[in-house]
Amino acid sequence: MARLDGKVALITGAGAGIAREASRLFAKEGASVGVVELNPETGNETAGMIKADGGKAVAIQADVTRPDDVERAVKETVEAFGQLDVLYNCAGGSAPPDDSVTEMPIEAWDRSIQLDLYGTFLGSRFGIPELKKAGGGSIINMSSVMNFLGEMRGFPPRHSYSAAKGGVSALTRCIAAEYAKDNIRCNAVAPCFVETDRNIAVKAGWTNEMTTTVLHQHPLGTGRPIDIASAALYLASDESRLVNGVILSVDGGMVVI
Repeated sequence: MARLDGKVALITGAGAGIAREASRLFAKEGASVGVVELNPETGNETAGMIKADGGKAVAIQADVTRPDDVERAVKETVEAFGQLDVLYNCAGGSAPPDDSVTEMPIEAWDRSIQLDLYGTFLGSRFGIPELKKAGGGSIINMSSVMNFLGEMRGFPPRHSYSAAKGGVSALTRCIAAEYAKDNIRCNAVAPCFVETDRNIAVKAGWTNEMTTTVLHQHPLGTGRPIDIASAALYLASDESRLVNGVILSVDGGMVVI
């Protein structure tokens, strides 16, 4: 029996990277997947991959920073598959010109908070009522190893991203405590540097010193999208039925050195 048989999952940011990998993995494990993505072309690609593998998916174009879009994405997922059991708030990311609080453009702060924290809030706001109707379920959020470290030695500061991901972790614990009575669990995954296509492109611009630093800071190696997707699969499945309010580090040993 597949680990998500009969479940319906909504995954944001599913047109690329970790969220695409998770969408395909969840579908292979039996879930019907609402593929939510800002870019309709890449969202349709992910849904097409799932269907080509024999799975069930619906592509939904939505901006996770817009309440009406997120509410519609939840509604369309439920209309397509009848219910909602798993909500994976995966959309997010970090990009220049993030910097220290005294140096970053105010727009960079706003972008991180909107995309990483506000987007997670909106997904939960509109997803939780449907999880309740289904008799409970699992919410998975995306935090970051930066939530624990604040800085990566040898790299420019990323204060807005770190603050947003710290907020995601705090919100995760609040939701976990509040909605456990409804049989809803809420946990977060906190990845290290993950070799997504976007990050591989960023890595190409690093100096040799920066590359050496990152490898030193990841004793077990840097991550692949499947590493994070597999952790999310565990949190989505009934195997983690007693896991609630946890920020699960998938970081190659980064936080312990």
